[in-house]
Amino acid sequence: MSYNETRRKFIKQLGLTGLGMVAAPSSILRLKTLAASVADNSAIAGGPYKALVCLYLDGGNDSFNMLVPSGSGYADYAATRSNLAHPQADLVAIHPNNSTQALGLHPRMGDVAGLFNSGKVSFLANVGMLVEPVSKAAYKNRTARLPLGLFSHSDQANQWQTASPQERALKGWAGKIADLMMDVNNNDKISMNFSLNNTSVFQSGNQSVQFVINNRGAQGLTGYGYRWGNGPIRTKAIDSILNYDYNDPFKNNYTSIFRTAVEANEEFENALENLDDFQTQFPEENLALQLRMVARSIAVREVLGFNRQIFFVRLGGFDNHAELLSQHGQLMRRINDALQAFQSALEELGVQDDVLSFTMSEFGRTLTSNGNGTDHAWGGNAIIMGGPVRGKRIFGDYPDLALGAAQEVDAGAIIPTTATDLYFAELALWFGVARSDLHLLFPNLHRFYDTNSSQLPIGFLNI
Repeated sequence: MSYNETRRKFIKQLGLTGLGMVAAPSSILRLKTLAASVADNSAIAGGPYKALVCLYLDGGNDSFNMLVPSGSGYADYAATRSNLAHPQADLVAIHPNNSTQALGLHPRMGDVAGLFNSGKVSFLANVGMLVEPVSKAAYKNRTARLPLGLFSHSDQANQWQTASPQERALKGWAGKIADLMMDVNNNDKISMNFSLNNTSVFQSGNQSVQFVINNRGAQGLTGYGYRWGNGPIRTKAIDSILNYDYNDPFKNNYTSIFRTAVEANEEFENALENLDDFQTQFPEENLALQLRMVARSIAVREVLGFNRQIFFVRLGGFDNHAELLSQHGQLMRRINDALQAFQSALEELGVQDDVLSFTMSEFGRTLTSNGNGTDHAWGGNAIIMGGPVRGKRIFGDYPDLALGAAQEVDAGAIIPTTATDLYFAELALWFGVARSDLHLLFPNLHRFYDTNSSQLPIGFLNI
């Protein structure tokens, strides 16, 4: 496809909105920038398939009880965490290739430990939202620029999904990636971005919107009795509305958008209909079933014409102000079982080297106990899984967990030593975003990384 053909297609798409479609931008400057980016990225079409799978841990994961000091650092961990510390003997051993500090995993993450030790998983330590690098002194003196609404669920959740810690933004960095790369797929009805858990800011772009599905498949208009069950009369009525030629061009445009959305759902359902079951058995619980549907969606990628996809999966329940050990333990077991099954299914499909899964959570939790749980904090640890990962490693700087240590403030909150911008930028580069476009996604990245550098932002991926 030539540049002019790509640009014409892009401009044509700007007049549409709806499920899997695109809407008009807010400025001519943005149009020119994105049109050029589409042209630059159109060469990816027909290239190797790639997918990003975001597992959002909603509520603030207590990740210093997920990745735990098991050697000389255990005494500080146990003293600081008091009644919330796991017994040293219960930690699951991992054997990092690049860490001198002995670390273990939550007692219910044995399968994830196996994935780590076999080189399929790595961890990113003490990552968090930053506007600029922050020292303990600058934090205490209030001389550093800090994320807006630090320690707030709504603000921090928004910032992890938008990569804009200085404001309450409405567009997510995955949505903006879809804006930049909308031309790489051969499907103009179904979006690059699939959400398994309703709509998210993460996948909302300036032009693109997410394609929302559930554990069973496309949502469509099934709640209205459309084309299933006892709804033939409703189906006929809706089809009549969608196919009617209105005198009002705005009504015609709206029905065209709606009709395209209905067709997208049907196209997706038809693709899944002939798909064989996995040999892998997924647990019958929500997170595992979300990831099963992600794997099924990946399995029909060629039928649907996808070269790139981004999936959003959510697991709630992490705001553990009470009953931390029992509730967090159940969540860790669910993550463990779901990731193990998902990795197995990807290997069945032969796409384990083409799919990169990663976790996000709005913040870590306080190291200190509030009696039976923990409160909102800041830095935390993330899981990264997939063939592109330089596995069996701990990236970033795992902090000293003693009270009063270099990164500890406010009764056990940890100042991040790795900015989320670095984390996200490396994911974006692997996915195919040009270095010259990173500033469009991550406006603070330049404070942590030189985009002209030949080095990766962190180095946890093989690119």
